[in-house]
Order: sequence, then structure tokens, then C-alpha cells
Amino acid sequence: MEQESQVSELQKASIHNPADISVICFYFLVVIGVGLWSMFRTNRGTVGGYFLAGRNMMWWPIGASLFASNIGSGHFVGLAGTGAANGLAVAGFEWNAMFIVLLLGWLFVPVYLTAGVITMPQYLKKRFGGQRIRLYLSILSLLMYIFTKISVDMFSGAVFIQQALGWNIYVAVIALLIITTLYTVTGGLAALMYTDTVQTFVMIGGSFILMGFAFNKVGGYQGLFDKYMHALPSQMQSPTPSLYNISASCYMPREDAFHMIRDAISSDLPWPAVILGLSINSLWYWCSDQVIVQRCLAGKNLTHVKAGCILCGYLKLLPMFLMVMPGMISRILYPDEIACVIPEECKRICGTEVGCSNIAYPKLVVSLMPSGLRGLMLAVMLAALMSSLASIFNSSGTLFTMDIYNRLRPQANDKELLIVGRVWILLLVGVSIAWIPLVQAAQGGQLFDYIQSVSSYLAPPIAAIFLLGVFVKRVNEQGAFWGMVGGLAMGMARMIPEFIYGTGSCLFPSACPPLICGVHYLYFAIILFFATAAIVIGVSLCTSPIPDKHLHRLVFSLRHSKEERIDLDTEEEEEAKKREAARQRRLEQAETAAAKNGKLEHVTEVEGSKAAPSCSCLRQCVGWFCGLGTGGQKQAEPSAEAKAEEKQRAMDISEHPTWRAVVNINAVIMMALSMFLWGYYA
Repeated sequence: MEQESQVSELQKASIHNPADISVICFYFLVVIGVGLWSMFRTNRGTVGGYFLAGRNMMWWPIGASLFASNIGSGHFVGLAGTGAANGLAVAGFEWNAMFIVLLLGWLFVPVYLTAGVITMPQYLKKRFGGQRIRLYLSILSLLMYIFTKISVDMFSGAVFIQQALGWNIYVAVIALLIITTLYTVTGGLAALMYTDTVQTFVMIGGSFILMGFAFNKVGGYQGLFDKYMHALPSQMQSPTPSLYNISASCYMPREDAFHMIRDAISSDLPWPAVILGLSINSLWYWCSDQVIVQRCLAGKNLTHVKAGCILCGYLKLLPMFLMVMPGMISRILYPDEIACVIPEECKRICGTEVGCSNIAYPKLVVSLMPSGLRGLMLAVMLAALMSSLASIFNSSGTLFTMDIYNRLRPQANDKELLIVGRVWILLLVGVSIAWIPLVQAAQGGQLFDYIQSVSSYLAPPIAAIFLLGVFVKRVNEQGAFWGMVGGLAMGMARMIPEFIYGTGSCLFPSACPPLICGVHYLYFAIILFFATAAIVIGVSLCTSPIPDKHLHRLVFSLRHSKEERIDLDTEEEEEAKKREAARQRRLEQAETAAAKNGKLEHVTEVEGSKAAPSCSCLRQCVGWFCGLGTGGQKQAEPSAEAKAEEKQRAMDISEHPTWRAVVNINAVIMMALSMFLWGYYA
């Protein structure tokens, strides 16, 4: 009881402390201020301006935004929690990405840029033709956003807020969603990328401060290695032996806790699965996921994109030291809470019976940080949560608008598409709020593993399609479609039984048959990837190939081609042009008819002008807020020549030789550093 009262006092102090509240309020003002500043700086009245930041971003906001979009509150809570439970190996998820992000900048982005696309399904549409692949990927991506990414970030944010502040979860998350939506809806991608840059510095700065406090408390770097293996809870015996017994493996730290490379069969993260299976999942996330690729497509030129990828790679070194190791330190300092093993005790401490390792990072913040700095760390968590959610909202808005709505209404103009994108974001917020009770009821101890496993069941077919689509000319639409269908069927055959039986825990293993659930999810990702690739290539070889005239600048080998490309979706574009021409003719006819009744038109204008002042101010404010121009002023539509010139500039992948050499050398240095660290901790 005394311990509970101390915790509740801590929680009350953290929210009623003026220093903490001042820091949080100042943080919010800075973030919203940066978002408003970016609204003035960029043109948000066009689809390219809103969704791709005018394709004018420099390398440092690209790199910072890539990192901030990737590192959500799920990483702070999940990486620290898994580190506390199982040791260093979970950092392999972060360090693996250092190599894959270079593939993005050097191999994939040049093709996406020369293809002249805004979304990834749009690329598949141009590459393979037909509607079914693009629609399949759009819907699958939206589902994965809603039920995996949003749910994880919101659950993690809720865990942190509950531990650190004692707020009502619903009030806290709804407030965060409203503020996040505010600057996403108004500012577009530019607001996201500039606020991401600010929040990246906030996240890294706050995490470094907490890391310093944690290492100081545990006795330095060596203290972590000396004490972690002895971090055991005081209660290790089952209170009801007739119901269950507690094995030593459930509360003892793993013998290989300080090894990155672990046993290929019996460990929690087998080394072949980490090297190959994780690379497949990373290939999907870093090279074909809309959230990530959209940031690169906004780059000023290819060199800036590559430099941004390198910066992101260097930043990916940090989670090991900023999240995983502090999570392990938290177990050393608070073993009875972080390493609890008795279900009833865990339920009392953190509200879930499977374990409380997820509270490792929030516990450090609440217990170690002084007033003011505790507010800074809450700001860090809010930054991570908002950044990740905002990225998902913006990118899902792009996907829905450009790939689903635009197909239903091909004649929709820029203004209509922008409004639809913003309304879709508001609908997503509604779904997110409705999803909170389900997230809260989920088994928190397994949420991070759940996300990695869901990715392993759904992502490998997508990774295979993009890899083969970019590098193998012979692959055609039939092969790609049936490969995705076959891959999805195999993935669901593993995922559905796992949901039905549950993943189990150390005390109560899952009853799922070993034949189905016995294979590690990362090994399953490897099997699924190669099975999908075999279907794609097999079906493609049995059907007619796509002629080169349709593939110029759509595959890596033809990225520098100067020949005119006849897009496979040209027929639809021609139909859209015909509809647009018919609309223009109707407008001209209406104007001609109005000109004949000049006097009537003049009277209407005079009468209308009397009523205008009362509402024009409101219309101008709303128009500026949403980037649609003011009520009384019509934004000048770019000329056909200006549009063609801008399109040509966006598709240019030429680089200055000196700067190309600089980014190439930096990429080699980064890979060497990564390999050294992998070897050092292997």
C-alpha cells in the first residue's frame, strides 16, 4: 500500500508541477508555430504542394522526417520493454534499417522519380497497368495503417500518459489526435516535415538527458553489464502451484541478453531470420511504404534525397543507446515491477497479466527525471506519438484521394481532391478514437511482437512485387496480381490461427498447432517472400511480356531512357481528358449565354457585392486555413508550359558529380560503422 501511495504521489506531482506544465505548453506552442510558419512558406493549393511539399525539401528535413516518421511512441515503449525483457537483440530491428534506407535512396527513389508518381499504388498502376493491383495495395495499406500503426502508437502513448500523468486515457489521446489533425489538415506534407524536424531534435535531446540519468543511476556503462543478469523480481514462486508453476526461464534474464547474433533455432530472434527475414520486412517498410517514400519524393533533387537517407541511417544508430539500454537499466532499478512474473501481481502493477516490461521507459521518466525535465520527456513522447500519427494521416489521405477517390471521380479537380483528402483524415480520426477501447483491452505485453508478426504475414508479398517490379522487366501484371493473391492467402493461413489461438505467454503457452505456429515469424517471412516471388515469375513467364515502350523510366535498367513512354494507363488518362474537355465546353457555353444577358449579370453582381462584406472575411480565413485560396481571389492556374516544366524538373535524376561522390563516400562510411557495431555486439 505504501508503494502504491508513492507511485500515485509521483503521478500527481508530474501533472500538477508548474515547471512540467510550462515545458509541455511551450512545446505545443513551438510545434503549432512551426506548422503555421510552413503554411505561409509553401504552396498548399495544389496536389503537389499539399501532398509532396512542393517537391522542394532539403536533405536535413528529409532525413529528420524519415527518422521521426519511423520512431513513434511504440518504439520508446516497445524497444525499451523488449530490451528489458530480452536484452540487446531487439536493436537489430533498427540497425538493419541502416542498410535498407540506402537501397531506398540509391535504387528505388530514382525509379519512382523518373516514373513521375505521387503514391506507390500509382507506380504499380503505371508499371503493370490495370486497376486491380493498385486498388488491392491501396486498401491493404489503409487497413494496415488503421489496425496496426495507429493502434500501436495510440496504445503506447496511452501507456506512457497513464504511467507519467495519471490522465484519463481517452481525454489525453483525443486531445493529441485533435492537435495532430489540426496541423496535418491545414499544413500538408510541408508542415509535417518541418514539425518532424523540430520534434526529432526534441526526441533525441530528451532521450539523451534520460539516458544520462539512467546510466548515472546504474553505475555507468559497465554497471549495466554487471547488474542486468541479477535483475530478478522478489516474488518468483507461484501462489497457486495447483494451477501453474513458474519456470526459471520466465523471470531469469536470457543468457544471450548481450548478444545481437543469437542461436538460429532456439532463440527469440534467430540470426538468419534477423539478417534475411527482417530485411524483407524492412524492404517493404522503407522502400515501398507510402509514409516513408512520400518524404523522399518531396526532395529538391536526388542528391538531397540520398543525403537525407544517410542522415536517417546515422540517426537509426541511436535507439540502441537511447531506448534499448535504458529499458534494461529500468529492469535493474525496478525489478519487482518491470520483471514481474506472477500474473496477479503484474495485473496490479500495470493492468495486464502477461508482464509489465512495457512500462520500463515511462517508469524511468517518472522516477528519475527532475521537475521540468519530466515535462520535457512527456513532450518527447507526445512528439513521437503526434509525428507518427500525423505521418499516417497525411499519407493515408494521399492514398485514399489519389488511388481510390480519384478512380471513382476522375473528373475531380485539385480543389475537390484537397477537400476530400482533409475529410478522409477527419474520418480516420473518428475511427482512431473508436479503436481506443480495443487497443486498451489488447495484451500490452505482446503488442510490439504482434506488430512485427503482422508485418511478417502481410508485407513480404508487397516487398516481392516492388523488388521484382523495379528490377525485373519480364514481370507482368498477371504475375504480380496472382503473386499478391497467393502471398496474401499464405499469410492469412498463418495469421488467422495465431489470432484464434493467441500467442500465449511464458506461463501459459499458446495451443496453436506447431505445424502452423511453430515456425518463427521472421522465418515465415522468408518462406512467404520466396513463395510469392516464385508465383510472380512463374505466371509472368507463362504469359506475354510487357513491351519496352511501356517501361521506359519505370524499371531500374531503363531509368535514364530518353524515349517517350506510352503509359499502360494512357487510355484512362485520355478518357479523363475528354471528360475535362467536355466540362470546359459546358463552362464556355454557360459564359456565352451569360454574356448575352449582360445587364442581368451586372445587376446580380451589384446585388451580390452588397452581401459580400458580411461573409467574405470568414471565407478568406477558411480558404487560407485550408490552403484553397481566399474567397474573393481565384488562385492562378499554372499554364500548360509551367506544368510541363515542373513535371520535367521533378522527374530529373541528374546529380552534380562532386556532391554525388560526397554522398557515396558518406554511405560507405555509414555502412562500415554499422558493420563494426554489429560485430562488436554480435
